[in-house]
Amino acid sequence: MRLIFLGAPGTGKGTQASVLAERYHIPQISTGDILRKAVAEGTELGQKAKAIMESGGLVSDDIIIALIEQRLTEDDCKNGYILDGFPRTIKQAEDLDRMLADKNGIDAVIYFDVSEDEIVKRLTSRRTCTQCGYNHNMIYDPPVDGDKCAKCGGTVIQRDDDKEETVRNRLLVYADKTAPLVDYYKNRNKLYVIDGAQDVQKVRQDIVDLYQKLSKV
Repeated sequence: MRLIFLGAPGTGKGTQASVLAERYHIPQISTGDILRKAVAEGTELGQKAKAIMESGGLVSDDIIIALIEQRLTEDDCKNGYILDGFPRTIKQAEDLDRMLADKNGIDAVIYFDVSEDEIVKRLTSRRTCTQCGYNHNMIYDPPVDGDKCAKCGGTVIQRDDDKEETVRNRLLVYADKTAPLVDYYKNRNKLYVIDGAQDVQKVRQDIVDLYQKLSKV
């Protein structure tokens, strides 16, 4: 099964992608991961990306698509994969469609539907350990004694990225660039909507049920 997980920051798509990938033994692929890997390995594309990033620029769609194309040819993608957080724009979606035109295309796009207020509540409640990087949630998974990591005892902080003004700005960017993908894939009969505001276990079960249903088609 070849899937795209689509949704705003804070909808839980990355966490759910990780669980589904582990359950069905398919890779969870994010552009951040493959970029870091290419740079670390010093590949031709990695060197190009590194030079752009070091100069303060944004890595072009052409390089991102080329990295995705390389990644999808690896053996662990033969039985499917999850693209987590890609594409982010209509242009990237069109480039991806062209790239997959003579290969197996995307089977389904799973969209995590969560209201803006709920996303803001989730992300502004997040606290990150400065030592191990574990993310606590002040509502569902609070740190010990208010500011101690339950995993390692380190100090937890609220990152600037998780402050309300920053979160709302990120959601504005998402609404402008990425939200139009919902209609893009809906018009291609690829879109399946999951209520991401439910309990995390219910969301997980809904995704598993959908995966199994799609696997039988």
